[in-house]
Amino acid sequence: MAHDAMDREELYVTAQLARLEISRDEADRLEKAVFQMLEYFAKMKELDVAGLEPTTQLAQDNRLREDTAADTRDTEPLLTNAPELEDRLIVIPNVL
Repeated sequence: MAHDAMDREELYVTAQLARLEISRDEADRLEKAVFQMLEYFAKMKELDVAGLEPTTQLAQDNRLREDTAADTRDTEPLLTNAPELEDRLIVIPNVL
């Protein structure tokens, strides 16, 4: 069965991008698991799914609670714990 494989270096690069440190033993196990997943994916690509209905269920009703404002009268305890405020707003660091 022909499929694309992930070599050891790609495994380490992927782990690094995910900010994971993996040992040699973990890499051995992951390499086998990735190989097995790629085999499964290759097998799934061979299946003829033309004409099959999707198996997902679309929610007919909104099952979430109603979005209502919380009681904001007593915000002082929260604001006293904030590391930095600007006009009663909590300042957060830029992410990007």
